[in-house]
Amino acid sequence: MKCRFCNQDANNEFIDLVNSPASNSYLTATQLNEPETYYPLKVYVCPHCFLVQVDEYKSFDTIFDNNYAYFSSYSSSWLQHSKSYVENAIQRFSLNQQSQVVEIASNDGYLLQYFLPHQVPVLGIEPTRNTAEVAILKGIPCITEFFGVALAEELVSKGRKADLLIGNNVLAHVPNILDFVGGIKILLNESGVVTMEYPSLIELVENNQFDTIYHEHFSYLSLYSAKAIFNHCGLEIFDVEQLPTHGGSLRMYAKHIENTSIKTEASVARQLDKELKKGINQIAYYEGFQQRALKIKVDLLELLIKLKKENKSVVAYGAAAKGNTLMNYCGIKSDLIEFVVDANPAKQNKFMPASHIPIFNEDRLKNRRPDYVLILPWNLKEEIVAQLHYIGDWGGKFIVPIPDLEII
Repeated sequence: MKCRFCNQDANNEFIDLVNSPASNSYLTATQLNEPETYYPLKVYVCPHCFLVQVDEYKSFDTIFDNNYAYFSSYSSSWLQHSKSYVENAIQRFSLNQQSQVVEIASNDGYLLQYFLPHQVPVLGIEPTRNTAEVAILKGIPCITEFFGVALAEELVSKGRKADLLIGNNVLAHVPNILDFVGGIKILLNESGVVTMEYPSLIELVENNQFDTIYHEHFSYLSLYSAKAIFNHCGLEIFDVEQLPTHGGSLRMYAKHIENTSIKTEASVARQLDKELKKGINQIAYYEGFQQRALKIKVDLLELLIKLKKENKSVVAYGAAAKGNTLMNYCGIKSDLIEFVVDANPAKQNKFMPASHIPIFNEDRLKNRRPDYVLILPWNLKEEIVAQLHYIGDWGGKFIVPIPDLEII
């Protein structure tokens, strides 16, 4: 394949998770009797710019459609994270009633809602209409289109520019990353700031987070690769923070290269130095990941088979996209995992893609009283363990598969 950034050959294989359906393509009972479409899930490293990426096997506009199943507001820890961000951003960037905040991939308004009490004008850009409709009900104006140069130019032609432009967990989701970042350059006010959060490639590699790989994640980013892309588009990163979210993320702050009024913080050099010392710009750094993923697969399957032989009941919590990658790579079906519990009504009474494991609400777990609960969104382990603390009343335990198999 051609690298989506530098357009050079990017054929160095990072990991092959074999074929699977799109991770958010949950099935109805009727669809269980219909064929499923599987796509390759193979990841490559560009040996020229070291962007880690999948090819666009499934078109992005069919992944992010009007039946998109991911709603951001079902995680209490993510809501708290978003609220804290808003409070800090208002203070740091002196946002007020004359400011314009724009969020790309604003989902169900999980973040922009916290600007409303401060009377800071907001605009959401969210291509999935079903999630945008939830945000609109909260009083958040939304444009239901994909973001890129064309939409940015249209907004600017109408006199709209962003003082603060936000993108949380979206930079990895765009197949044409240069068009996306090029649009940011156009839409950002001359003195404006853009903040982007994305899972850290270092955390993915070193903590065996292969389950965060799925078709809607087109790129897997380090600060090293993100900096090259933003510089190419006329933007400069001036600060970066390490975050615990999604198993370890980076929040980077960027501005126009022409804007010399904002100084570059030492955090940028520190993070780049950290990545380079680990070898982020050397192919050797990416070798051996396939074998580490295989070990997790074997360990988890051995445990589940052992528990099955002992007549122990096992269910899972969190019908997350990463859970689908894990289930499908490991070949786990409903004979090993009875069902999955999820708080999102849009997923309940449906079935996981490929594995066809049924999804229910939490009442089913309380009634079944399973011996073990496999936590699929392991990044929310603390939140889920606290929420389901009552399984200890009947001697239940938790299984956490990533970064290494653990029983709690």
